[in-house]
Amino acid sequence: MINGIRLKVCGLTSLVDAEFADQCGADYLGFILFPASPRYVSLIQFQCMFDHLPARKKVAVSVEPAPSELVEMKAAGFDFFQIHFRPATPMGEIKEWSRIVGAEHLWLAPKLPPECDIQQNWLELADYCMLDTYAADKFGGTGETGDWAKFARHLATYPRTHWILAGGLDPDNIAQAVQASGAKFVDVASGVEFAPGLKDEAKIKQFAAELGKARIA
Repeated sequence: MINGIRLKVCGLTSLVDAEFADQCGADYLGFILFPASPRYVSLIQFQCMFDHLPARKKVAVSVEPAPSELVEMKAAGFDFFQIHFRPATPMGEIKEWSRIVGAEHLWLAPKLPPECDIQQNWLELADYCMLDTYAADKFGGTGETGDWAKFARHLATYPRTHWILAGGLDPDNIAQAVQASGAKFVDVASGVEFAPGLKDEAKIKQFAAELGKARIA
């Protein structure tokens, strides 16, 4: 935790980057198991790295996984499960995700259009919820900043939920993002890279330093 704020470094593809994220104070290490992502790692690749990873919480990032896929992720040793999904996803599917991993381990990341808010019944199934920048053709990973005021509104409306701010965060804007959104939990990926899936150690270090100086709303 840095300055009272939890940090997840996402889109990790190597032990070297995971170790440096750990050294800079990341609380969570994110691995994207969605094949369409440029930061994709297979479950087998993760399992090969697992015994050598730092002792931080590991997060499996997926898109609308089948129950059998989620069971496999759980068996692989992940601590948390970040699931991106369309708002039209049947509640039965979301309930099944929650049943398999438990609400305390589920991070819901809805693909939420700008004009839409979170559905309250989702929050009954997961202790964590991520607000990422919307893009019609992507499930997160846009590299564009989101609506920080909208995040702040959700944080105030549903204070029992652990809200995670994502989308276009980088060393240059993280302090402003924290102040504007009130976020106590942030997620960074492309903002600390020199290429998709390849982290820039200097940027991670700078991001952590700026997070440490951020004024918390």
